[in-house]
Parts: sequence; C-alpha cells; structure tokens
Amino acid sequence: MSKVDAFIKKKDEEYEEKTLRSKKYQWYIVIFMGLVGFLDNNLNLMEAQITFDIYTYYSISPIDFAFWQGIFGIFTFSVFILAWFTDAFGRKKGIFILLLLMGIPAFLMPFLAVNIWIFYILYAILITGTISNMWEIPVSEESPAKKRATYGGIATLISLIPIYALFGDDIAAAWGWQWSYGIFFFVMLGLLVLLYFMKEPQRWVDAKEERGHEYLKFRKALKSFTKKDWTYALMAFVVYGIWAIGLKVGNAWGEHYYTIVRTVYSPQLSWNTIILVAGLMILLGAIISGIIMDRVSRKVTFIVSCSGSVLGFVLLGITGSPIAMWIAYLSMAIVFTWIMVYFTEIFRTEIRTTGMGIAALGSRLSYVFGPLLASAMLAAFPDMVMFWVIPGLLMIVPLFILFLKPYEPKGKTLETIQEER
Repeated sequence: MSKVDAFIKKKDEEYEEKTLRSKKYQWYIVIFMGLVGFLDNNLNLMEAQITFDIYTYYSISPIDFAFWQGIFGIFTFSVFILAWFTDAFGRKKGIFILLLLMGIPAFLMPFLAVNIWIFYILYAILITGTISNMWEIPVSEESPAKKRATYGGIATLISLIPIYALFGDDIAAAWGWQWSYGIFFFVMLGLLVLLYFMKEPQRWVDAKEERGHEYLKFRKALKSFTKKDWTYALMAFVVYGIWAIGLKVGNAWGEHYYTIVRTVYSPQLSWNTIILVAGLMILLGAIISGIIMDRVSRKVTFIVSCSGSVLGFVLLGITGSPIAMWIAYLSMAIVFTWIMVYFTEIFRTEIRTTGMGIAALGSRLSYVFGPLLASAMLAAFPDMVMFWVIPGLLMIVPLFILFLKPYEPKGKTLETIQEER
C-alpha cells in the first residue's frame, strides 16, 4: 500500500469513527431493522403455508391462481419510487412509508378480501413493500467496517424468524387464512413506536449537505450514476431477480408439492414439519453467511451459496427429498444475506437506496415471471420434477457476474469502498 493510499485509508477510518454512534445505538439499529425485516419476510413467506387455502377458498385452480398472481405482480415495480424517496428524504421517512405499505393492506385483508380480485390488489400493495429490503441500509451505514457483514447477518437472522412456519397454519385454521396476514398489522404498530427513536445516519446527512440541502431529484439521482454504478446496478438486478424467481416458485408451491404430488412423504413427515425445518435452515443460513463474509470473503460466500442453491433445487426435483429442500432453503438464505450486505455497501451513500431500488426491480420481476413461470410449469410438468430443476438451473446465471470481477469490500469502510471501487 502506497503512502497516499495509507493516508486516505486513515482519513476514511477517522471519518467512520466520527460518524458512528454508540455501540448501544448500533445494536438498537440492528435489532429494530431486523424486526422491520421480520415483518417484511414473514408477510412475503406466508404463502408457504396458505397458498393452498387461498386458491381453494376462491375456488380457482392452482394454474389460474399463479397466472393472475403474476399479472398483478406488475404493480410492484412502483417500489423504485420508494427507493428514490428514501435517498431524497431520509432513511427514517422511508422506513415509515415502508411499514405502512406492509401493515395497512395486511390489516385490511380479513375485512375487504371478499373476492379474488380485491385479494390480488391488497396483496400487490403489501408485496410492493416486501423484498424492498431497505431495512438493511441503516444497518450498513451505522456499522463499523469490520463488523458490517456480521451486523447485517444478525439483522437478517432476526428478519427470518419463521413465524409463518410456526404459526401460519394454526392462525389460518383458527381465524381464517386472511388473519395470517392481518395479525402482522399489530407488529407494524409496535415498530412505529420503535421508529420514534431512530436517527438519520450521519452518512446520509453528510451526503445531503454536500448537495446543498436540496432534495435529490429523481432524474438527478439516475444521472449521478457512474458507469461503475450502473455495472453494479446490473449485477444487483440480475442476482436479486434470479434469486427472487427461485424463491417465489419454491416458497409458494412447496405445500402443493408435498400434499398433492409427493404424498409419499406425508405419512412420515408432515408439511408443517418440512417447512419448519426449512425455516430453521433459513436462520442458519443467515448466521453462516455473515460469518463467512467477514472472515473469508464476499466472493467465496457468493460462489458457495449459489452452487448450493443449484444442488438443492435440482435434487428436490429428481428425488423429492425434504433434505434437498432444506439444502435449497439454507443456500438461498445465504445468497439473500449476501445480497443484503453486498449491495448496501457497494453503492455510494447518495444513491445507495436508489441502487438497491434498481436491484429490487429485478426482484419485482419475480412477482411477475415467478408466478407466470409456475403457472406454465404446473401445466407442463404435473409430476413437478422440472418444476424444481428449472429454477435450480437458473441459479447458475448469477455466477456469471464473477466475469465482471466484482470489488471485494471485506473489512473496508464505506468511504474506502466508494473511492477504490
């Protein structure tokens, strides 16, 4: 390292030390944002337990249900506006809007979802909030460089506590599947109380001052993207999009697979047990991902997790074994944590949420193409072998970003990343 590089690194570390708040506040952010993610992910993953209940309640075929779910998924592209808003007006305001987007439609579901079309509208609004995953951004901006992946992994771990697997089916049986969504309105109310104590990350405040206290204009935000920014935005779009298609297909149709198609496993191992273990695999994946990223590298974490996802999905289709499903869930959780950590640290502070918004556009493709792909595959492959193999093979595609030689940010401050990248 040259003297100039060493001087810059020292200045960046001094800036980070000045901008970071107390360790107590850092843990507050990790836990609070993890709980926002908890609301996000449980609303998103609840489909694993109630998809069968929904399409039977409305007397619609699985193929038609998946098709129209994909059509209404187009609405979710509006998430990019929320991402820009968070860069322009602040992380705290963005989290507030995010909570309302998820909590209000969830509450209305038991009262208004009297037909399939109203369900799809409420579902589309709710899902627009989920997988925006902007809750990881304050964690990244408030964390020290050497613990950024660990803190991000802990927040992700909290977000993936599988209430949907533990109680989703019980709530549906006791009060109706609509309350499997509606119950999370009360989680939102608790999070609004915690939001009161949140402060704007100093990095965002400094970025705002640098642009003269002006709100970041939508066009200006896009114009400020450099060629390198667009390269990483494209990477995020591809990785997040492919990952989300696999998740959307796998999460929504596992119960149908094991209770309708692969009934051989039902006597020995119920679907509730299979999905509960899968949920625990997600938690384990979040822990493993944070540790490997901080102790080894982001690159190794990415390669191992994508490869494991391919293996899990393909074996699930060929063998039908729940073990293969658990491998897929474990690996996909590691990929998810990698996405949350890597793409929140690789973009500049001024455009960080907008960059993640572009990534979220990729994930939103899954809410259109995931259900449409599922609809087509359910019709074409009633034995569901290729239903799982195809998403597995798609997980090879993200590995091609390695040819672009992505930057390795392990152990570096966000300022150093911004300068070196």
